[in-house]
Amino acid sequence: MNATQVKEADERLLHTSALRKLLGRPELGSVVGAIAVFVFFAFFADSFLRASSLSTVLYAASTIGIMAVPVALLMIGGEFDLSAGVMVTSSALVSSMFSYQMTANVWVGVGVSLLVTLAIGAFNGFMLTRTKLPSFIITLGTFLMLTGLNLGFTKLIDGTVSTKSIADMEGFPSARDVFASTITIGGVGFKVTILWWLALVAVASWILLRTRAGNWIFAVGGNKDAARAVGVPVTGTRIGLYMGVGLGAWISGQHLLFSYDVVQSGEGVGNELIYIIAAVIGGCLITGGYGSAVGSAVGAFIFGMTSKGIVFAEWNPDWFKFFLGAMLLLATLLNAWVRKRAEATK
Repeated sequence: MNATQVKEADERLLHTSALRKLLGRPELGSVVGAIAVFVFFAFFADSFLRASSLSTVLYAASTIGIMAVPVALLMIGGEFDLSAGVMVTSSALVSSMFSYQMTANVWVGVGVSLLVTLAIGAFNGFMLTRTKLPSFIITLGTFLMLTGLNLGFTKLIDGTVSTKSIADMEGFPSARDVFASTITIGGVGFKVTILWWLALVAVASWILLRTRAGNWIFAVGGNKDAARAVGVPVTGTRIGLYMGVGLGAWISGQHLLFSYDVVQSGEGVGNELIYIIAAVIGGCLITGGYGSAVGSAVGAFIFGMTSKGIVFAEWNPDWFKFFLGAMLLLATLLNAWVRKRAEATK
């Protein structure tokens, strides 16, 4: 083989390796879908490409994406959480009612809320590992309990279905700056939740791709029995993943509280499905062992573009759920096709 033939062979190997690497990325299908959705609304909604519209889309995406990231990690680990939506409301309620009733600095309520939501996540993980029941049953039970507790405690303590305003309490301005402020760039306001979202994506990606814990998550999601046999701490990994969902719920709950200074106890029901949808659109498998944090971010971005793009296009928002369901099916089919193509190149 002469030098030219060797060079051509090397280039083919590099090309195949790059193609295999690209097709192997879980978020590839969602990225293709995001580009399609962006082009679609850029064509049909005149105001979609404005900077202010982009800010609105990113904000809508971030409110979903903050929770979609830990939910995606949990799904990669082979489980899911039906209590994630109401846990966000629980987080906000605990902060608000503790601060108001104890007449404490609101940061005390924020800290107590963090402990409570982490404890709820740990409870879900502990019950899952101890009882061996499916995560569907465990987290459905938690969902129902939290829904009842949110409403029952709010009525018992405040006498209504909403909390009292804490806007005039000590620490509220600084807490609002952290969780619900607006950053102006080039005359356009961007919510701080976008930074929280991007930070979570970066940290979650680092955990998955650069740490031993990331290997454990993929191993547990792929086959927990095999993972346990080679020394992976399956119990601790699963509990940690559920506590991660609790951390996301705490951040989202604080944003909810400090955006409006009061909380409705019935909020959050149904949002857990949106978080799961964002993760699935982003390439996560229901069966576990496959997915990425970046994919969940793309899935959330698709959600933001669709929810706001329909408004910018001046269409009937009643069609939103139809588009969301269609995207879920198309993304799942596209992700399955990409995975088959990736396996075919091996």
